[in-house]
Amino acid sequence: MQKRRWRVVVVLRKVLTCAICAITMMALLSVHVQVFPSSRVPDLPEPYKLPTTTTQQPHVNKYSRLSSVQEQSWSREQTPPHLSKPPLPSHKVNWDSKLWKPPPSRDYWPCIERSSNYTFSGESKGYLLVHTNGGLNQMRAGICDMVAVARIINATLVIPELDKRSFWQDTSIFSDVFNEDHFINALANDVKVIKKLPKEMASAPKIVKHFRSWSGMGYYQGEIASLWDEYQVIRAAKSDSRLANNNLPPDIQKLRCRACYEALRFSSRIEEIGKILVDRMRSYGPYIALHLRYEKDMLAFSGCTHGLSSAEADELKKIREETAYWKVKEIDSREQRSKGYCPLTPKEVAMFLIALGYPSNTPIYIAAGEIYGGDSRMADLLSRYPILMSKEKLASVEELEPFANHASQMAALDYIVSIESDVFVPSYSGNMARAVEGHRRFFGHRKTISPDRKQLVPLFDKIERGKLKEGENLSRKIIEIHKRSH
Repeated sequence: MQKRRWRVVVVLRKVLTCAICAITMMALLSVHVQVFPSSRVPDLPEPYKLPTTTTQQPHVNKYSRLSSVQEQSWSREQTPPHLSKPPLPSHKVNWDSKLWKPPPSRDYWPCIERSSNYTFSGESKGYLLVHTNGGLNQMRAGICDMVAVARIINATLVIPELDKRSFWQDTSIFSDVFNEDHFINALANDVKVIKKLPKEMASAPKIVKHFRSWSGMGYYQGEIASLWDEYQVIRAAKSDSRLANNNLPPDIQKLRCRACYEALRFSSRIEEIGKILVDRMRSYGPYIALHLRYEKDMLAFSGCTHGLSSAEADELKKIREETAYWKVKEIDSREQRSKGYCPLTPKEVAMFLIALGYPSNTPIYIAAGEIYGGDSRMADLLSRYPILMSKEKLASVEELEPFANHASQMAALDYIVSIESDVFVPSYSGNMARAVEGHRRFFGHRKTISPDRKQLVPLFDKIERGKLKEGENLSRKIIEIHKRSH
């Protein structure tokens, strides 16, 4: 009888102990832990929303260690124009880890100062009008080329016209995207820049000229400069890739750099929202900016259809055929991909980042337009990296409304967030990828990781066929491929 009572007491003690532990755990979880389902990105709290009135100052989040530098415009004139110091991370991150550590400078630094024999070019011989072409970064590069060309042929540069006829049908003018007054003033000692062609030039002799691609000094000093004998106004029909990259005088190359990294500052409205997006992104800690070039126009242009349905592939082919200035119509998608000419898919990017060692709580900013296939195509990336943000998630509809339907202005916001990221990863080596990587080097060799798509494709194909699994083996192979690339 006594033995039976003892057993009952022991059982009761165990039940009470378990109950107390369970209650304690529930209390701790309800007070200290906020759980986010893996398929859902945590919402930003209200303090990270921009004030609806422009006169209010944006909220400063409690995790940021803001210096006086951060209170200024994101683009500055110092050389190198160091933007801002990293904020205090909101979750533990090993800043000394190779995952975040910038690469060594290897004794390279910005070199934009004029040489001792550099002088203002003197009296202008005529006016240079420029019609830019392409997306934001293609236009940026073209404008910098035209600044240099204006210097070479001793022309007054009229503020360039932005492309309104491209795939995006963007109606933005120069001052919508760039700070017009700053552009003029920053180049005052290099090239005379004016906002409009003088009225008295309306009836002056003009010529529209398609400047030859990748041309050097001799071409412009000879063939183009000789046009001043007959004409007072020269219009460049296109701006992209008009000037050679090599064998130019150092002062002309430096002028291109000054135009790109000092003179071409974004408009104050874009800079303001861009800086707020950066602050909101940093509230999650150090972040990756992923230029996910998986939009409809990119896939149609490149002819890349891997992983798409036959209906989607047909839609892209139709777009390519109907776009007159895309010269190549017949493209073998499999061959394109095997040569590394296709952007990585969202799933492939996810496998790539995991293989490099970036944990699932790494915040990622998607610098891109609308992803082809929408949420279903992003599911694999989102399931692996739930803190997946974009300008549309970081800002309200009202905040983005002024930029809506203006692809170049929306791209400018992505550009700013990408420049300021701790790591930049482009899924394709297009104009944006090259422009951002160059700008980040100029700002102090910020870390950029460019996937070697040609070597990655065979690995991803093996995974699809079940001959290779995600994990340590894949990680070792990918790290080996990229260990010297960043």
